[in-house]
Amino acid sequence: MAKVLVIGAGVMGLAAAWQAVRDGHEVDLVEAAPEAGGMAAHFDFDGDSIERFYHFVCRTDYPTFELLRELGLEDRLQWRRTSMGFYTDGRLHPWGNPFALLQLPNAPLLSKLRYGLLAFVSTRRDHWAELENESAKDWIIRWCGEDAYRRFWKTLLEFKFYEYADNISAAWIWTRIRRIGRSRSSIMHEQLGYIEGGSQTLIDALVHAIESGGGRIHLGSPVQFVTTQNNRVTGAETSARHFPADFVISTTPTPFVAEMVPDLPEDWKQRYRAIQNIGVICVIYKLRRPVTEHFWVNISVPDLTIPGVVELTNLRSEIGSSIVYIPYYMPTTKEKFSWPDEQLLAEGFGCLLRLNPDLTSADILATRVARLRFGQPVCEPGFAAKIPPVQTPIEGLQIADTCFYYPEDRGIAESVRLGRSMSRSIPAPSPVPSPVVKPSTRMETSV
Repeated sequence: MAKVLVIGAGVMGLAAAWQAVRDGHEVDLVEAAPEAGGMAAHFDFDGDSIERFYHFVCRTDYPTFELLRELGLEDRLQWRRTSMGFYTDGRLHPWGNPFALLQLPNAPLLSKLRYGLLAFVSTRRDHWAELENESAKDWIIRWCGEDAYRRFWKTLLEFKFYEYADNISAAWIWTRIRRIGRSRSSIMHEQLGYIEGGSQTLIDALVHAIESGGGRIHLGSPVQFVTTQNNRVTGAETSARHFPADFVISTTPTPFVAEMVPDLPEDWKQRYRAIQNIGVICVIYKLRRPVTEHFWVNISVPDLTIPGVVELTNLRSEIGSSIVYIPYYMPTTKEKFSWPDEQLLAEGFGCLLRLNPDLTSADILATRVARLRFGQPVCEPGFAAKIPPVQTPIEGLQIADTCFYYPEDRGIAESVRLGRSMSRSIPAPSPVPSPVVKPSTRMETSV
C-alpha cells in the first residue's frame, strides 16, 4: 500500500484521509490546531455545541449526502423550511420569493422585475464559461440596471469585499444564486438542511472512521515544510517528527504554501502568493429570544457595515435559545479586524437592535468572537486561469484549498468532493498475488 500524508484536518482533509483509508492506503493526517474540523469545528457555547462559523446544507449538496450514507448518518440530516429577510430603508421586509419582491416598497417595479428575472435565469443556468471574464457588478447592472444594483447588491458586495467589490467574478456570484435558488421545495418556499448536532456530528464520524480503518490523526502538529527528493515528494516535517510519505495532499490555505513547500518552482510559488484572501470575524450571541423569524437577513444600509445576519436557531430547531451570527468580512489590513472583542460585540448588538428594537442587553446570555485571517478568497474575473493545477510539478504532491472550488463558494459539499477526488487520483494498491502451486509431475503408484 502507499503511504499517504494529508495536511490539514478540515472537512477537505478529513474527506481525503477517509477516501485514502477506504482505498487501502496507509494514512497519516496532521493538523496544526488542537482539534479537527477547521471552519466546521465546534465550541461549547454556554452548554450548546455550536460551529465557530455557521454552516447549512442545500438540496444540491450531493457529495454531502453520499458521505452521510457511507458513515451511517443519513438519518441525522434534517430539512426545514426557512425564510429570508431584507433590511433596507430602516425596515425589515420579507425576502426570497416573488411575492415578497413585488411587495417591497419604495422600489421601482421595473427594478424588481429585472432583479427577479436575474434570479430566475441564474437558478436554471448550468454553464458559467461566458461569465468568467465579467465582473459581478457589470453583469448585475446589465441584467438589473443601476437602480437595482444600488438597492439590492451594492452594500452587500462592499461590506464583504471592500476595495475588491467592483471586481468580483460574475461566475462566483452566479453559483451562489444558483445554489440557494435550487434549494427550494417550491417557488415560494426555501428549504435548507442541517445535521443533527451540527457539523461536529460529521467531523466526529469522519475521525472515528479514519482511525477505525487504520488511519492515524495527529493534532497540534503544524507542518514546517514538505520534503522532496529528485522532484518527488518524500513526506513532511513537523516540530516533533518527520512523516515519510509516497503521496502528500495539502489542504492548508494557499498563503502558507510557498513557505511550506520550499522546493516548488518559483513561478508556482508566485501563483499561490497571487491569490488574495480576506478575513472573517463571526460575532456570535446567545439570546433569550429571537431577533427575527428568518434564518438570514440581507442588510442594505450604508451605515451598518455588515452584509447580513444569520439566526442559526431558525434552522437548527433543537437548540433552545436564539443563536445569532454577525459575519464581518474584510481585508485583515482594516483597523476593525483588530478591534477588541468587546468593541465588535457592542457594535454588533447595535445592529441587532436595528432589526429588533425590543431587544435589551438583558437578553444576552453569552457571546463569542471567532476570527479567521484567510476566510474568503477574492475571486476576480478570470480567476479560473489564476488557480494552479491541483497536481503540482513535484511528483506525488497535490495542493488545494477552498479557492479551488471556484466558481463554487466555500462549503462542506465542495470540501468533500475535492478531498475525495484528490485521494482517488492516487494509484490503488496492487493486490498481493497468491503463491502459485504447481501440480506435481511425479507419478503416484499404489501397492
